[in-house]
Amino acid sequence: MKIAIVTDAWYPQINGVVRTLTKTREGLEALGHEVMMITPESFRTVPCPTYPEIRLSIFPGRVVSAQLRTFGPDHLHIATEGPLGLVARNFARRNQLAFTTAYHTRFPEYVRSRVLVPLSWTYAFLRWFHGPGDAVMAPTNAVVSDLKTWRIGNPVIWPRGVDLDLFKPAEDAKAKADTKHPVFINVGRVSVEKNLEAFLDLDLPGEKWIVGGGPALEAMKARYPDVTFFGAKDMKDLPEIYNRADVFVFPSRTDTFGLVLLEAMACGLPVAAYPVTGPIDVVGGSKAGVLDEDLGTAAKAALKISRKAARKHAETFSWSAATDIFAAHLVNARTPKDGYHIADNPHKDNHGVTRAIAAARNSWAGLVFAIREESAFRQELLLAAVLAPLALWMPATVVETAMMLASLVLVLIVELLNSSVEAAVDRISFSRHGLSKRAKDYGSAAVMLAIILCGAVYALVAAKYYL
Repeated sequence: MKIAIVTDAWYPQINGVVRTLTKTREGLEALGHEVMMITPESFRTVPCPTYPEIRLSIFPGRVVSAQLRTFGPDHLHIATEGPLGLVARNFARRNQLAFTTAYHTRFPEYVRSRVLVPLSWTYAFLRWFHGPGDAVMAPTNAVVSDLKTWRIGNPVIWPRGVDLDLFKPAEDAKAKADTKHPVFINVGRVSVEKNLEAFLDLDLPGEKWIVGGGPALEAMKARYPDVTFFGAKDMKDLPEIYNRADVFVFPSRTDTFGLVLLEAMACGLPVAAYPVTGPIDVVGGSKAGVLDEDLGTAAKAALKISRKAARKHAETFSWSAATDIFAAHLVNARTPKDGYHIADNPHKDNHGVTRAIAAARNSWAGLVFAIREESAFRQELLLAAVLAPLALWMPATVVETAMMLASLVLVLIVELLNSSVEAAVDRISFSRHGLSKRAKDYGSAAVMLAIILCGAVYALVAAKYYL
């Protein structure tokens, strides 16, 4: 299958969305599918307000449309609700393509935490965005339930996995941090919606480590000088850091899944988190972590969990299974009838202001062709040059003058339509054929009737005033 995935979240960002899409693409290609990723890498971008690490593509419409039309995907998946996602959705709707979407993050809650926009407004946008899709893929049952409550699309489960070959317990016992105190760690974006203060304000018997970059990083460093901040790290460097810690503390209340939870447990790191969406679905009632509204109690209790128990639970999550589920949710982008689909037509790609400009350019070219190549049009244009001033000179009412001028314009319009019919027939074949002759005769008859109508209008007005 040819699968197009459109996402506004991509490298150099390092987050759960990017990792999920990367592993999904790898899994699909391993199954023999051809995957095209449309990402911000191909466009000029600007930093997202309040979150500069996210790059927003500038005017990507023409390029995205061209890429999708050239690739001709069997399946179209729109992963994010940003500029690229909006353009892809518009292309799909305009070209009658079926598509699927995904809900990776609690977008309304993130927006509210930054600009205090009411949840109902953002969820209304999500309802509009995801509604036309055949399915909106969500990572957990809890998120699916939320989407149903807000009446957003047709939510279905698309679970996540973890790379068990990369994220695994260290074989070297010396990999553990050289400290007598336990190490509590969090990996992820350093931003307001992650609720990191709930972790960093805890009174815990040991060290606190934060791995990741984000808009709040410098402020957090200044506020918590006793915390070790590693900054952003490549994914290949994370297993070593996970293995040096004792407990993974996850204070977020807004994550839909929390892929870092799986990575930590795969390295044998027990989890401490709130009993909310994400941790409930990933950790649940397993023995790999502790969920408690008192995060400090959960963190201390997690110290007693064996690393083997955490690893064993992580092994139940497979990327291959997650990829199979993703592929099963995809829908056929198009069902061509009579061998034709609008998405295959390269002349149907303009829209909005671009379409208006192109239409004006083509219209002018049509007039130039008609004047240069159609003697009948030139004759009628000359006739109009004589009769139009006559209509303005005659002592007629405004309505009568307008009728005379309109009848002249009608002659020119019908002549252009007749010429277009002749050009289309000649494009097919110059050979004589009864149907070709009939088509041209129909056009000629239309011109004749338009001329008779024009003459009759002028004659009636002249008779009223001169007879």
